[in-house]
Amino acid sequence: MKQMEVVGVRVEMPSNQPIVLLKETDGDRYLPIWIGAVEATAIAFAQQGVLPARPLTHDLFRDVLDALSVQLRTVNITALRDGIFFADLIFSNGVEVSARPSDSIALALRTGATIFAAEDILEEAGVAIPDEQEDEVEKFREFLDTITPEDFGRAG
Repeated sequence: MKQMEVVGVRVEMPSNQPIVLLKETDGDRYLPIWIGAVEATAIAFAQQGVLPARPLTHDLFRDVLDALSVQLRTVNITALRDGIFFADLIFSNGVEVSARPSDSIALALRTGATIFAAEDILEEAGVAIPDEQEDEVEKFREFLDTITPEDFGRAG
């Protein structure tokens, strides 16, 4: 498993489909995962530190974990089958729960859990961006700084 960091979310054109972009912490591979608009909003809110007036689903899940004295330790992106990514939530009490990567990432950002991706997934779906292309990534990060969760449609 390789540790990943969340670069951000964006809307892929012309399909208008949101993606979340992960990057290897100690490498040059990026992992794009197509996600839903609601999950894109949840991830963007967490990255921007937006606190909604009422908790969103991922905020509620975090609050329930706190109330039960259970921590989300890691998110493991474990498989890619027929174009669909799969993840596991690993909790402090030893319980593992299968989940969508988009929900897992949104929850990890709220709880401080570490995100990992299996090496075979990075080999299959990862995109290597050498250092000389890092300025393009910086442009993408600047773009991410200019978007708001409302850009993904109704924040639900």
